[in-house]
Amino acid sequence: MKLEEELGQILKEKKLTIATAESCTGGLVSSRLTDVSGSSDYVMLNFVTYANEAKNKVLGVSWDILNNYGAVSEQCAQEMANGLNRVTNCDVALCTTGIAGPTGGTADKPVGLMFTSVRYNGVTTVKEIHLPPDLPRIEMKQKFADEALKLALSILKDNRIA
Repeated sequence: MKLEEELGQILKEKKLTIATAESCTGGLVSSRLTDVSGSSDYVMLNFVTYANEAKNKVLGVSWDILNNYGAVSEQCAQEMANGLNRVTNCDVALCTTGIAGPTGGTADKPVGLMFTSVRYNGVTTVKEIHLPPDLPRIEMKQKFADEALKLALSILKDNRIA
């Protein structure tokens, strides 16, 4: 079973809604979630907040965070998930921010770095991901999307009522 199908099954079983705010994945997580038949039962709203202005205006990520830590940071990923939850009132807020390359990386923030975040049950979890920087951009985005879906799935499974 694909990650998005398994996640959708759990969301449906638990009668939960999900919303996404994506940067480095450019809507790929949203696309994969909505590829699943019946996803309209649980997919609430999806944003591609690629620019810093969008992260600030749509999700309320502070300029302080963006200027001091950058869009690709644990702090930004956390504020993205918190803001997405606030804006949509979803049960599960799933976000991505990273550097898909092949250009744009630095020594501190190399190509292949992504932060994915999930807010669920009042708790925001952020995971830092490092992928090989030489992956083609499309493959990088696909692997970033996989990691985001895996994080959401693991959080929901951990909280699953047996």
